[in-house]
Amino acid sequence: MTSERLTGVPASPGRAAGVVVRMPARVPEPRTSRLTGEADAAVRAVEEAAAQVEADLAERARRASGTAADVLAVTAAMAADPTLAAGAARRVREDRLTPERAVWDAAGSVASQLESLGPPMSERARDVRDVRDRIVAALTGAAPPGVPDPGHPFVLVASDLAPADTAMLDPAVVTAIVTARGGPTSHMAILARALGIPAVVALPEANDLVDGEEIVVDGTVGTVLRAPSAADVEQARRRVVAATFDGRGVTRDGSEVELVANVADPAEARAAAAAGARGVGLFRTEFCFLGRGEEPSVEEQVTAYRAVLSQFPGRRVVVRTLDAGADKPLRFLTPDHEDNPALGVRGLRTAVAHPDVLDRQLDAIARAAAAETAEVWVMAPMVATVDEARDFAAACAAHGLERPGVMIETPAAALQARHVLAEVAFASLGTNDLTQYTMAADRDLAGVAALSTPWQPAVLELVRVACEGGAVHGAPVGVCGEAAADPLLAPVLVGLGVSSLSMTPRALAEVADTLARVSRDECVELARVVLDRPTAQAARDAVRESLLP
Repeated sequence: MTSERLTGVPASPGRAAGVVVRMPARVPEPRTSRLTGEADAAVRAVEEAAAQVEADLAERARRASGTAADVLAVTAAMAADPTLAAGAARRVREDRLTPERAVWDAAGSVASQLESLGPPMSERARDVRDVRDRIVAALTGAAPPGVPDPGHPFVLVASDLAPADTAMLDPAVVTAIVTARGGPTSHMAILARALGIPAVVALPEANDLVDGEEIVVDGTVGTVLRAPSAADVEQARRRVVAATFDGRGVTRDGSEVELVANVADPAEARAAAAAGARGVGLFRTEFCFLGRGEEPSVEEQVTAYRAVLSQFPGRRVVVRTLDAGADKPLRFLTPDHEDNPALGVRGLRTAVAHPDVLDRQLDAIARAAAAETAEVWVMAPMVATVDEARDFAAACAAHGLERPGVMIETPAAALQARHVLAEVAFASLGTNDLTQYTMAADRDLAGVAALSTPWQPAVLELVRVACEGGAVHGAPVGVCGEAAADPLLAPVLVGLGVSSLSMTPRALAEVADTLARVSRDECVELARVVLDRPTAQAARDAVRESLLP
């Protein structure tokens, strides 16, 4: 049989060969049947099933760490969402629907509302349907959704993959992921990168792949090879990059590029330190807040932050203040119902209505920094104006935090970087949201997945402008978005003026290996070539031809 190369969208770098195992069919839609028993008993059955699902997901969250734990905690909270339970109860009492049908319809209504809000809330529609399937399975005695276990390593293929399922994957068993839907900055893709599992998304032919056939997945360029030759399989299975990382990023001519880690909790901090990371470019503090009905105390926060800082004595740790809102709502902080939460009160904007929450967090960060030897920098998410940057710097100064910074996630902040960086000491480019807002594309929608890539020339032009703005003041501009973990894109970012690359620890070795094969001047030339290309695909192809002849 002749080999056939299929092209999707790269979502998690790396190459792997394996046999296809498809996700099992979703829980079947219940029939529209009339309730024959007591409504109160049916409502109790819904509540008990939802509580069972919530408890199971919460337990998984406790066993997980980092981004996986956050995703599972949010999904568990959805199972306990009173809106879903109330919608199901109303359908039981008023429409006399069976419990499983009532849950199905109520979840469909919630999912439709989320989809109408656009990104990033539309991504939560998949989570709602995943929770729906789990509750319906609990009510009917069907097998709950889950990843199959064939007893051997395999490539997982699905139409789509819920983040709650992705979070529990074992990289030693699941060698790669291929989906028909999704985008390169979706939560599923982010989790795949964190786990070090190569992934290709938005592959139209994914639904044609059959159980048992052998394929080669290249998550770096976004291809799937059907009927590969023995040589193709052997090449994919051969590890090109050593598993060790000495902590340094150095170009061929000796120019240093700081390579640091993204971490989301103490467990990830320990893993990053063990992987050789010499610092943290993004410490996400949401783990202290998610899945709670109230704000954690200052003392709780101090303890949590110290557990991360202690892993990097004498090293720089960039702490991001609470990034709530949009796809990370908090009952005690963010509005219940926003027409468009992606463009609403999120990130630093929550401090306008609740300045005390930011004040207490900065107090906790300062106290944790004083108790440890790590060099603590602090940055605010979702800064769009010079005034916001100035106000945040003043708030940091009030707590003795001397290195305030901002995340550049909006085109406005990138275009005004020269003025923004006059107020703060540094900036970090959040390329996931910067891409989404620049391209006006839902990062999880397969139909626009080709737009949702940091290889877009418009996005890279904004990176260049932001770096030039920082250079005016001698302020470093790093990248902490998923673009930093792309071994092909890393030299381009360096050539554009990026000072540091912060990524999942699993990507450090491969990015370091790529940088070691190019000079600083070659990085600059690659950046020039990419900016001169009219499309993202042309830009990626140009770099690939240069680095992977």
